[in-house]
Amino acid sequence: MTDPSPAGPRTLAQRTDDTRHRLRTDVDVWVGTADPGTGEPYLVPLSFLWDGETLLLSTPASSPTARNLVATGRARLALGETRDVVLVDADVEASDAVPDDVGDAFATATGFDPRTLRQRYTWFRCRPRGIQAWREADELAGRDVLRDGRWVADA
Repeated sequence: MTDPSPAGPRTLAQRTDDTRHRLRTDVDVWVGTADPGTGEPYLVPLSFLWDGETLLLSTPASSPTARNLVATGRARLALGETRDVVLVDADVEASDAVPDDVGDAFATATGFDPRTLRQRYTWFRCRPRGIQAWREADELAGRDVLRDGRWVADA
């Protein structure tokens, strides 16, 4: 990741590179969901694996996060710090299992393997619809780095 610069905001290309780097190297993400009946928000940290297109998460099937993700099929994910944030709006697909190689990659990347636990875990594949990245107020303009599932810099 580039360091904050007093010279001004990062270019779209640099923001995109920094965002892709964070997705490849970060381990944890804040997951925001809402109860579909009440609108009650719910926010938890979860580990994730980025495969280049989606973020893979896993959480107990009985948890509020799992129930909300299954019911709505949507989540807002947040990576980074408040002065170097990446926000991801994602469509979410749930499954009860993943192929062994995917589960192994998840366990290696996160240090956590839900397949070894007695409690039933659900897997969630989060496909970004939109991603925003910014550090300071001077980066609010142009903060969209992925729109409609496509990297803006690649368009």
